[in-house]
Amino acid sequence: MESMPQEPVLTDEQLVEKARDGDYRAFELLVNRHERRVFLLAQRIVRRLHDAEEVVQQTFLSMLEHLQDFRGESTFSTWLLRIATNHALGLLRREAIRATVPLSGGSHESEDSEGLPKPQYIAEWHESPEEILSRKETRDLVEQALQQLDVKYRLVFVLRDIEGLSTAETAQILNLSEANVKVRLLRARLMLREKLTELFGDPNRVFAPHSHDE
Repeated sequence: MESMPQEPVLTDEQLVEKARDGDYRAFELLVNRHERRVFLLAQRIVRRLHDAEEVVQQTFLSMLEHLQDFRGESTFSTWLLRIATNHALGLLRREAIRATVPLSGGSHESEDSEGLPKPQYIAEWHESPEEILSRKETRDLVEQALQQLDVKYRLVFVLRDIEGLSTAETAQILNLSEANVKVRLLRARLMLREKLTELFGDPNRVFAPHSHDE
């Protein structure tokens, strides 16, 4: 008995072209392919489940309305995540729970004067937050620690270290300079590392931070 030939798996860009021509099935395939990723990104930004669901709905409505605007200057997934991020930040602003420091800013914004966070609890450990996040049994703990970060740092960490976007792509999505993305990512990693140290650090190797001026 001969097996039925399988339909070729179309790329995002091929599906976009079909959807532009009115093929609603192609649009549905794009939604099915990216819905989970958009939801997880939204939930990490807005935190609450029903807010994340609203962001997902608004993201795919915008995708449908603006599909003709996609020019292929970035990957389709990057373009879609930018839409999702903008909707999530818009929701935070509307609910007046955004951070007092701007969530994103112009490319000339400078953060060098803020300095790096000073750890209060230091212990030796060997895994990065990204490695710990990849393990199912510890993922929830990392997610909880991630939610404690200021949203502007959480955004950069999520886009760079979880979504795997490049510095340039992250800068484009957040309307930041690449230099500021790097600074925020460093701060996010340092702050998240300290929060996780108490959970995953070696308690026998704890040492108190000290001032070099003493």
